[in-house]
Amino acid sequence: MSSRGYACIGLDNPKTAINVGSAMRAAGCFGASLVVVSGRRVASGATDTMKAFRHVPLVHSDDVLACLPFNCVPVAIELVEGAQLLGAYVHPERAFYVFGAEDATLGSRILGRCRDVVQIETVGCVNLAAAVNIVLYDRHTKREQGNG
Repeated sequence: MSSRGYACIGLDNPKTAINVGSAMRAAGCFGASLVVVSGRRVASGATDTMKAFRHVPLVHSDDVLACLPFNCVPVAIELVEGAQLLGAYVHPERAFYVFGAEDATLGSRILGRCRDVVQIETVGCVNLAAAVNIVLYDRHTKREQGNG
């Protein structure tokens, strides 16, 4: 496994504390380095049963991309035309994945600032926490195989 690089998670105005807690748990399970949450609707939730906030910084910001680390690639995860499919996507060494709320889109204010836009191949759409798990698992698996 490549130990170079890192993954950060940005949650843009998440709808529920359950999703934030589950995203924190995914960050802990898959070794993400940072979780940034924007919006005023929620804080960390009870679903973070691993208490990942003790090991993965959880930062609140009015703008998730304001916390983008130096030389880190912003990647929007969104169901939009023209997005790259996750199955074929080569993850950047240093990635900041931005996920939107279940009741909204990331819109041009985020999409226009991301180098890559990626979508998860599904029949429908998955919730925010599931999307975080899928993307981090895909990154982890591909890095284990030496494919990104």
